[in-house]
Amino acid sequence: MISRRVFLHGTGLSALVVAAPSGDLVPNVFVRLDVRGRITATVPRPDTGQGLRTVVALLVAEELAVDPDDVVLEQAPGDVEKFGPQAVSNSTSVRQLATPIRTAAATARCLLVTAAARRWRVPVAECTAHDGAVCHPRRGRLPYRALVTAAAALDPAEVPVELTPPRRWRLLGRTPVGRVDAREHVTGRTRFGLDTRPPGGLVAVVARPPWIGAVPESVDDSATRALPGVVDVVTLTAPGQGQGGVAVLARTTHQALRGREVLRVTWRGGTPRADSRAWLADLHAALPAESPIAGVQQVYRMPLLAHAPMEPMNATAHVRPDGVTVWAPTQDPGGLRTQLARVLGVPASSVRVEATASGGAFGRRIESDPVLEAVACARRAGVPVSVLWTRDDDMRHDSYRPMSVHRVTAVVDATGRPVRRAHEVVTWPLTVVPPFANPAVIRASGDHFPYAVPGEVSVTVRPAPLRTGFWRAVYAGQFGYAEECFLSHLADRAGLDQVRLRRDLLPAGSRLRHVLDAVAQRSRWANPARPGTTRGVACHEDYGSAIAVVAVVDPSARRVLRVHAAVDVGVPLHPSGVRAQVEGCVADAVSTVLGAQVTVREGRVVQSSFGDYGWARIDQAPDVDVVLVPSDAPLGGLGELAYPPAAAAIASALATGAAPVTGMPHGAEVG
Repeated sequence: MISRRVFLHGTGLSALVVAAPSGDLVPNVFVRLDVRGRITATVPRPDTGQGLRTVVALLVAEELAVDPDDVVLEQAPGDVEKFGPQAVSNSTSVRQLATPIRTAAATARCLLVTAAARRWRVPVAECTAHDGAVCHPRRGRLPYRALVTAAAALDPAEVPVELTPPRRWRLLGRTPVGRVDAREHVTGRTRFGLDTRPPGGLVAVVARPPWIGAVPESVDDSATRALPGVVDVVTLTAPGQGQGGVAVLARTTHQALRGREVLRVTWRGGTPRADSRAWLADLHAALPAESPIAGVQQVYRMPLLAHAPMEPMNATAHVRPDGVTVWAPTQDPGGLRTQLARVLGVPASSVRVEATASGGAFGRRIESDPVLEAVACARRAGVPVSVLWTRDDDMRHDSYRPMSVHRVTAVVDATGRPVRRAHEVVTWPLTVVPPFANPAVIRASGDHFPYAVPGEVSVTVRPAPLRTGFWRAVYAGQFGYAEECFLSHLADRAGLDQVRLRRDLLPAGSRLRHVLDAVAQRSRWANPARPGTTRGVACHEDYGSAIAVVAVVDPSARRVLRVHAAVDVGVPLHPSGVRAQVEGCVADAVSTVLGAQVTVREGRVVQSSFGDYGWARIDQAPDVDVVLVPSDAPLGGLGELAYPPAAAAIASALATGAAPVTGMPHGAEVG
């Protein structure tokens, strides 16, 4: 049983019970039942493809004893005072929201049951909630709509709240439960950021610097302004107005793009001769002259990576005398609202941020540069403006995953097992987040080495020559990749079994050992690999969760055939969602290991679309088998968990039995 006052204090919510003069039952900001019995759940954070809306629907439906289809979902606008932190980052959304949302729904259920018990004059313990009604073995059944007004009139502080115990769950942790928004996505009814078109609004596209760091020197917009539909040309300055450039505002997308084509801009500054091969050499040269230990050694190089979400960056803004409204597929509507209030010098109460559906994010949409562009254009135009990025814009003006070089060294015993290790890293900071210039912060983000091998990890940070930002798994995708690939290399070098080596180095009874045993059994690791195939394994523990991955590849064709994963996220609230998240990480891993990368030549990003950014096509997608390993651990995060071990397992499988290739991970700068 939960004391609701204790719950309020523990979650930090400003108001557990919200006033509802209409007679609706509103136990807190997350759940509302109206007098018709309609149940509405507010989703406080954006769903950027991770399935948060489905989890919210399941949490509410479970506690209110209804079907998920009976729950109407509303997306919360940006408001941290009302909804708490709203950033989708660090795989925290479900972990931080599950208890508050369950408690909100359970509170509503307990109030409804109490109202029914008082009407019937029977003990509360004799009443149960079922299929949208309160039932009693002798008194019959009262639908929620008949109880809402009475329940809303009760003093919530006097009503004990009990969460439904897991043993009685009908929905949470059960399979199969599909995504609640799948039909809308498939039929095109979902409204993404790119679908936002307020009446009377304009479309803007931006002429962006042709090389890194350039700024406009002169603008000849005469030909642009002469075109039909072009309304204005606006020079944007960084960083207050995004990344900078020259925006063309027009009545249609075609007119704006045509206006940009004939715009004449001269550029100055920046680094017109920048080359990512030189950047990689600089990182390599910054490694200490010697490793702190002598032993078996490998060097791994990690390239730049773009986010490349299916929906390119975009935002729509309307700046009025009385306030600002923004529509954007953002990862942090609350933080964006606070930032815009500061930038514009207005109170946050006059800023409204509507989080639209998002066609992917992967860390990129935590940033606000497209929104700042839209706000700057809308202030000038006096009408709503939708800023659109083309695929070329998105690829060539991203906030990229940093490059890095890793030198991993191990002292091994007579059997080839590591007894001491050193991991030296040279990388760049995340330029969009100043704390990530600190080597200690980078190490805390990236280094999660779980094995009983003492040693040291050092991080050297070099200045970033271009914009860098969060990318799925952040630095763990690089640290864990190098560490797991190296451990597999040691096993192959000594003729040791990759699974057995890891198992021997993990504490008995640990979560990682459990998932490693589970994936070994699932993949039949004990049996020899099939002819023409090789296998690799990797483990990872982060975000309060644990995972082990086995990859099966055809090395001669460089094709990933199958990926097995065993996952422990505590109690998996939405098992099919867990599987989907792992599958997404595997797709990223296949792509990066087989060569997707961003390169820079003569100051320009070479890649401009999926035509030359080698992301895996559907015919390269492996079979993915996911087994869930429940535990009594607290609820863990998942969205980024599977990427590091999936990438390492695939690379290790490709390298197994072959001569080790220095820097093979991700194929950095091979093109």
